[in-house]
Amino acid sequence: MDRKNNNSGPQTLGTRRDFIRTAAGLALGSGLMAMVPPGVRAGAWAAGSDAPEKKEVRIGFIPLTDCSSVVMAAVQKFDEKYGIKIVPTKEASWAAVRDKLVNGELDAAHVLYGLVYGVQLGIGGPKKDMAVLMNLNHNGQAITLSNQLKDKGATDGPSLAKLIAKKEREYTFAQTFPTGTHAMWLYYWLAAQGIDPFKDVKNITVPPPQMVANMRVGNMDGFCVGEPWNNRAIIDKIGFTAVTTQDIWTDHPEKVLGTTADFVARNPNTARAMTAAILDAGKWIDASLANRRTTAETVAQKSYINTDMDVILERMLGRYSNGLGKSWDDKNCMHFFNEGAVNFPYLSDGMWFMTQHRRWNLLKEDPDYLAVAKKVNRIDIYKQAAAAAGTPLPKSEMRSSKFIDGTVWDGKDPKKYAASFKIHA
Repeated sequence: MDRKNNNSGPQTLGTRRDFIRTAAGLALGSGLMAMVPPGVRAGAWAAGSDAPEKKEVRIGFIPLTDCSSVVMAAVQKFDEKYGIKIVPTKEASWAAVRDKLVNGELDAAHVLYGLVYGVQLGIGGPKKDMAVLMNLNHNGQAITLSNQLKDKGATDGPSLAKLIAKKEREYTFAQTFPTGTHAMWLYYWLAAQGIDPFKDVKNITVPPPQMVANMRVGNMDGFCVGEPWNNRAIIDKIGFTAVTTQDIWTDHPEKVLGTTADFVARNPNTARAMTAAILDAGKWIDASLANRRTTAETVAQKSYINTDMDVILERMLGRYSNGLGKSWDDKNCMHFFNEGAVNFPYLSDGMWFMTQHRRWNLLKEDPDYLAVAKKVNRIDIYKQAAAAAGTPLPKSEMRSSKFIDGTVWDGKDPKKYAASFKIHA
């Protein structure tokens, strides 16, 4: 099939418009979202000037499709509306992002949800009080397996489990940061197949842009990473998509706009302005397929992701092929706004990452899950930014989610949930 011709075909575009409209309609029609109360904005700035304390902000990013709203906030000048200038800065690894956030070289970053919580709790790096200002995206990551595994008959979870059980050799899987989202998706999926990610296989840490090159030379048998690197592996004929992360947890949180608690304390108006500008950018990206195409063309450039635009565009438009002959339109592809449903920093989402850190013994004891989430997830700043950007809010700071293994997470009993898994460290 000619994918390029398919990209511009009216029938396919119509299908994608239907998906986007349907998703937006579901978000609004479900009654989960409500407009910001009129008093929130007035109350937020009653104490004085709402002018940003810092006019130019350096926001770090890793070359991944889900950095798009940060990049487009600067490129499309949504930042100017709120009196700031966003300077996106390309970083080499999540460890570099962590270190530059902690030491103040970066004001904020496109960053892994779990990395922020790891720093807050002193695991996976230095301990420092952190802040999550907003979610940047839902969905859009995947687990890629090597073609060598396919040749041995492992093309999905059950067949992979059978192969690993034979113990012919040690199998290696890569994630991008020990406390990060990709590590948690990888471990969760492996465990759901009956594979212990620490006892049955070896796992290593590799920066996202280096995943494909490392698989090409045989350094790992599988990896979990954000796009476009899963699609790049298929196009380069070195791997295939075994599962998407939206199949593990539909509408899962992924990257966040993260910063330090110190930055927010010193620059609350700047924090609000950054959040509002990126909300506007996410809304713009999700508004049309044309905007998504423009975004793909922009972020494909050398200064951002540095890969072929088509590699980014396919999955950004929800047009998936798995490298095994299956193609589909995925209505749960990466979203940056979805009528505001994407961006609210739910307390239950932050708590979930801590339950998994506890599950895998990254946390040696149970924290006060809710208290930590309330401290890190700056819902106060988000509400102010949502008011400024005209973004609806959910009715609750918690949400319920169902996972690939049938379990349900609602944040009500995190300690019990963390201890409930059959496979754990």
